[in-house]
Amino acid sequence: MPADDTKTETAGRDFIRDIVQSDLDAGRTQTVVTRFPPEPNGYLHIGHAKSICLNFGVGQEFAGRTHLRFDDTNPTKEEQEYIDAIQADVRWLGYDWGANLFFASDYFEQLYQWALHLIRNGDAYVDDTPPDQMRAMRGTLTEAGTISPNRNRSIEQNVALFEQMRAGKFENGACVLRAKIDMSSGNMNLRDPVLYRIMHAHHPRTGDAWCIYPTYDYAHGQSDAIEGITHSICTLEFEDHKPLYDWLLDHLPVPSKPRQYEFARLNIGYTVMSKRILNRLVREGHVAGWDDPRMPTLAGLRRRGVPAAAVRGFIAKVGVARANSVVDLALMDFTIRETLNPVAARRMAVLRPLKVIIENYPADQTETLEAVNHPDVPDMGTRAITFGREIWVEQDDFMEVPPKKFYRLSPGKEVRLRYGYFITCTQVIKDSDGNVVALHATYDPATKGGNAPDGRKVQATLHWVAATDAVDGEVRLYNTLFARPDPGADGDVMADINPHSVEILAGCKLEPSLATAPVGQAVQFERQGYFAADPDGTRSAPVFNRTVGLRDSYAKPAVTGRPAAG
Repeated sequence: MPADDTKTETAGRDFIRDIVQSDLDAGRTQTVVTRFPPEPNGYLHIGHAKSICLNFGVGQEFAGRTHLRFDDTNPTKEEQEYIDAIQADVRWLGYDWGANLFFASDYFEQLYQWALHLIRNGDAYVDDTPPDQMRAMRGTLTEAGTISPNRNRSIEQNVALFEQMRAGKFENGACVLRAKIDMSSGNMNLRDPVLYRIMHAHHPRTGDAWCIYPTYDYAHGQSDAIEGITHSICTLEFEDHKPLYDWLLDHLPVPSKPRQYEFARLNIGYTVMSKRILNRLVREGHVAGWDDPRMPTLAGLRRRGVPAAAVRGFIAKVGVARANSVVDLALMDFTIRETLNPVAARRMAVLRPLKVIIENYPADQTETLEAVNHPDVPDMGTRAITFGREIWVEQDDFMEVPPKKFYRLSPGKEVRLRYGYFITCTQVIKDSDGNVVALHATYDPATKGGNAPDGRKVQATLHWVAATDAVDGEVRLYNTLFARPDPGADGDVMADINPHSVEILAGCKLEPSLATAPVGQAVQFERQGYFAADPDGTRSAPVFNRTVGLRDSYAKPAVTGRPAAG
């Protein structure tokens, strides 16, 4: 497994793995071959991670192999950028397809020849019915479809027309190739589905060699058969497509007969998994790109600082089921914390700084204090931090007129500085508008290290950063992109975008070592949460993204029993 593992993720048994084991035991399968078949029309999201972990996990656990295959059958929406990003994401998750990288476009000629086979056997025909009329003729869930007048064209006519389609003799939308199945079927997918359509578009891999392209339903199962896939594992929305998957395999001279199995897709509260909507978010500028840390894309999670081990651990906790459900977002946050806590070094950062001037500390003096890098991992060692007359503390750690049970800094109140001394607030400095701009305090030299020799106790410990060597940085506090757990349930999903999904804080005061933190590496800002350096930052002006807070306001982590929306 990948080097960033902090714990062993155990997938456990599930009905898919039980099926695979049964097939092996019965001799129906000798070598398990699975595949992850993304369409390169966008970036992968956390829902795809479930399929990746399942397919590659099954391949590994049963000593088989897993293919990465791009189902690149729609050149109008596919780009090389997406192909590259998908490969990077699968590798980041910790999986390797080895020599088993394939594209549906590798099989375009074979798929075309098989389409001719269907035509010659009387199982497919060319239909030039206008698209709107064709849709209307498909019927409804309660009414049978209407047979196209082109359905009874001769085999010779259909072969000639299909060859003309390939030769570019027709414009986009002029005609399609349809399977001849059953226009009265209760399954709409069997009502003479389209197998080929005309698209005069440049393909990322085949260029302009083709102007007709197979539909996903046609290319997918046949690509599985060509590659010898034994278990074609997909999400539940493809359950109704399974009869068509099997019909095509039964009517073509394919080299193998893969079997399709469906599992519940991943649905998470406050999160949208539709690539169409994610594309719209990017296109309309609601987010800063596919890797915006608010996005559920793997690129966005990575930029936010979520480690791959946390994604795999979360997927393992969710498990594999037959019925759709909605996973509480708190479970994901819990898993991220669980993963980061043992490995993230501790640092101090003041996000909303308020200066404290320690009156009885010499103005021309500083000293070095020792701070531990991790309270529970001694092997992580210690670091030196500077202490001086002027320090920064959080604005929220001071109240001039505190309520009952406010234990932090207030006039006359003594608190502990982490790794430092006890200080007591003696004076409040305000500007002309009455805003607090600085505090004066005194310190007790006998309390170095945070303990008083006379045994007196304080009720609060504050984090802080020395003014002498603090680094100014930007911190981005990310919240959920959507303000409700079921975005779009009442209409346009864009209306549910959270206006407070990100808060950008400039002028934060950071420990000097944070200026050189590697991009993406996790660190815990004490009392704040887990953060990761963003590529937008520099050594002189670092930028940090909040990965997850130390706690959240979600319900107890759980998988809810309510059905998934949509």
